[in-house]
Amino acid sequence: MPDTERMTVDGRRKCLKRMQGRYLAASRAERSRLLDDLAALTGLHRKSVVRLLKGPTLERRARPRQRGREYGAGVDDALRVIWESLDYVCAERLTPALVSTAEQLARHGELEVTDIVLEQLGRISVSSAQRRLARLGQDTARRLPPRGPERANKVGHAIPMRRIPWDTAEPGHFEVDLVHHSGPDASGEFVHTFQMIDMATGWSERVAILGRSQRAMEAGTRLILARLPFPVKELHPDNGPEFLNHHVIRIWGAAITGLQLSRSRPYQKNDNRFVEQKNDTLVRADLGQARLDTAEQCAALHALYDQLWTYYNLFQPVLHLVEKTRDGTRIRRKWDAAQTPFARLLTTDVLAPAERERLEQLYAETNPRALRRAIQTGLHALLYPRPSIRTPAATPPADPAPARAVS
Repeated sequence: MPDTERMTVDGRRKCLKRMQGRYLAASRAERSRLLDDLAALTGLHRKSVVRLLKGPTLERRARPRQRGREYGAGVDDALRVIWESLDYVCAERLTPALVSTAEQLARHGELEVTDIVLEQLGRISVSSAQRRLARLGQDTARRLPPRGPERANKVGHAIPMRRIPWDTAEPGHFEVDLVHHSGPDASGEFVHTFQMIDMATGWSERVAILGRSQRAMEAGTRLILARLPFPVKELHPDNGPEFLNHHVIRIWGAAITGLQLSRSRPYQKNDNRFVEQKNDTLVRADLGQARLDTAEQCAALHALYDQLWTYYNLFQPVLHLVEKTRDGTRIRRKWDAAQTPFARLLTTDVLAPAERERLEQLYAETNPRALRRAIQTGLHALLYPRPSIRTPAATPPADPAPARAVS
């Protein structure tokens, strides 16, 4: 019987309790038929059904002695450090990366693990890890919703509207979006995050630009393409005028050979679903709704994104949808074991040998926990700058009042 159709323990007991009187009063032949039916219904062996029906009670009883802990304090200590190093991701994303991250942290002196602890980290289940993470009780950052959709423009009429399929296996198909850092007041010029997400691997690219002018968009595009370790096949923005204009489309076509362009349907954010999700988890989760509107803030955010590029792509495991089926109005989804975008990229042949070697060396030399501390320090300095201390100029003493003449 499939697991989805298997009866629960309470359901079995309830069924057997209702049939117990009938079984005890039946003849030998009727008991045999009843046992066959009950074994097929409950999924239990016939002997187990007989034991339960002839037992003193069918009520569930507590164990006389509780089971001991399978995983000790060493696993909890390792989970605490690894979870913090990977920015408190969910257990489904954390569990497949436990061993590799533990070894990486041990090489950099952030964690001491024994062979026994490594073996336990390799076989701990997602549910067991989830229970321990809930007990550890770490705090995560507040997650804020992204902004609303942008309007379409006339240039986009020549670009086909579609979604990039969720089962795209070839790296290079990117969803593109712009995150506004205007705060509560959208007037004037302010900083934007230009972000691209690869559908096949989850690889993420982002840069900070000041304003949405042609020069700013061109500079952001060239910075991303210079750093991206594999070629771009397709770009899929929404209908914002910062993307769908003659200048930006000309720049993209000149910089990327054989580029395919597609766009979302107007006011349909789900057509750009992956980058919209990453706008929340990779941008808003760190920056919130703060207003950034100076060249100094833009430069600081750009430097911070250089560090986040290494952290998210090389060390943050991501889930990838592998199956989607529809049962009436219900959609069932299945994800694979979480892997980092870098690990997913290594399973393809899009990386040049020199680029693969460079990324592997960067991975081996990077301490993810120290990198996360540096990112948190940079974020705090960006969002909560110290006010400049100015010494007030010395005020000359006032002239004394002239003496009044005494008549």
